Amino acid sequence: MAVLITDTTLRDAHQSLIATRMQTKDMLNIVEEMDEVGFFSLEAWGGATFDSCMRFLNEDPWDRLRQIKQRAKKTKLQMLLRGQNLVGYRHYPDDIVDEFIRLSVKNGISVMRVFDALNDIRNMEVAIKSASKYGAHVQGAICYTTSPVHNLNTFVKMAEDLQNLGCDSICIKDMAGLISPTESAKLIKAIKKKIDLPVDLHSHCTSGMAPISYYTAAQAGADILDTAFSAFSWGTSQPPTESMVAAFKNTSLDTMLDMQKLYEIGEYFAALREKYRPLVTMEAIRPSVNVLLHQIPGGMLSNLVSQLREQDALDKISEVLEEVPRVRADFGYPPLVTPTSQLVGTQAVLNVMTGERYKKVTNEVKNYLLGLYGRPPAPINEEVLKKVVNIDERIDVRPAELLKPELKKLKADVRKLGIAHKEEDVISYALYPQIALKFLRGEMKEEPIKIRDEAAHAASAGCSFPTEFSVDVDGEIFNIKISSVVGKPVEAASPKEEEKPKGSILAPMSGMILTIKVKVGDKVKKDDLVAVMEAMKMQNEIHSPYSGTIKEILSFEGEVVSARDIVMVVDSDDK
Repeated sequence: MAVLITDTTLRDAHQSLIATRMQTKDMLNIVEEMDEVGFFSLEAWGGATFDSCMRFLNEDPWDRLRQIKQRAKKTKLQMLLRGQNLVGYRHYPDDIVDEFIRLSVKNGISVMRVFDALNDIRNMEVAIKSASKYGAHVQGAICYTTSPVHNLNTFVKMAEDLQNLGCDSICIKDMAGLISPTESAKLIKAIKKKIDLPVDLHSHCTSGMAPISYYTAAQAGADILDTAFSAFSWGTSQPPTESMVAAFKNTSLDTMLDMQKLYEIGEYFAALREKYRPLVTMEAIRPSVNVLLHQIPGGMLSNLVSQLREQDALDKISEVLEEVPRVRADFGYPPLVTPTSQLVGTQAVLNVMTGERYKKVTNEVKNYLLGLYGRPPAPINEEVLKKVVNIDERIDVRPAELLKPELKKLKADVRKLGIAHKEEDVISYALYPQIALKFLRGEMKEEPIKIRDEAAHAASAGCSFPTEFSVDVDGEIFNIKISSVVGKPVEAASPKEEEKPKGSILAPMSGMILTIKVKVGDKVKKDDLVAVMEAMKMQNEIHSPYSGTIKEILSFEGEVVSARDIVMVVDSDDK
């Protein structure tokens, strides 16, 4: 039986390797050629692409989908959907879920892979039913992980439950590349004995085992494998499309795909990768068996590195990787996939950077601990619960049952704001209100591809490297001079700590100020909430360390600030 291939280059591959920064125009140049190959599907949408389109690329995710669909006339387009979280980081009301899925199918999605980060099927039911209602092929996904509470039987039982819910196929979603060749064969055989649906194996090369696990899975009866073109494969991405097709050539599992066409498309992506080379990190492209310990998935690892770099704390990556499994155990062993990977990863970063575990937590982590993301696979650490939340406020119902319908109100809000040009804009605003508002008003700017510190890499290898550059940015020439010695940090342009005014309230990390809760002249007490910022895709509260009167506000809503920047100044009572 021929093995079918889902190519992920247009979605998961670049999400895993270059933090979801591939531009739509670079996809459109090759989609027609990819459409001629004969893939089962092209995964081209969903996951983090929706957010990144607006936030970093100043692109409309709906326009991307429509334009790809116009060029892919033969091959089904596939998306990744986070169940009740859709493509966001929180649960949305059922009416928003249904409307998002309706519009996704309307704009070109044919295959909808639905998962829940906790494998809590209650959080998948509405999405599965809506996708079926609107005519999509529904692929129910099982988040594969290893822990004291996960085993073969739990995964097989979930596959049966997904079939009973009406799924058209099953995906084993191994987001961190944990599954071994032996376990992949065992799991495929066990699932195929219990259900009669096609089974897809999705894995990453993070540990280096994925290509072998794919081969044993196919021999055991897997129907579909997820791959990516070689220039955007390996590392934290999927196994290479060309290599896997060649491996099955002239066997009973032959994919029957044209190697010449694959080669030509592969050459396009090889040239394209040079454009995005500044975004590629060694941590993302180098397989490491350490993933079997920290279980950090591909997309999370590249974003974690990016986040630490933004905080000027990349030197703490080892400490963060050691803290991740500890936080995961505290949280009840959730599979590390969006959004739980973000919750666990961000908390690990905060624990390391503050020097005290759970001294600072995001609003999303508080909600998770309260049960607002669903039921964890195992009980949450009682000490963490007591330290962070009021245990009496925890829930055990399907979280979305507590959410009132929002669609009607959101439509009215968007009309008042004057930002709705099409019905999809309402949903963009529902999912990412702050980002969508700026995007739809035309206030977003495309993030430039950052220049890596080649000087540091070259010097550490004993190479000479120029210390002055001329950089052309949109036709304007900027002269850049490297003035620091490699290995020593460049002095920050912001005031030194001793020069900052007394009573300064500082940004705890780099991010964007979402809301300012006070105004000049307001009285505040120590620990009062004065602002909320978004950092590492999570909302972080800023509290006043002083009691007194707000003297100055030096930031504004929507401003991007660096760690330790002054947000506001309090005329403190403690003089």
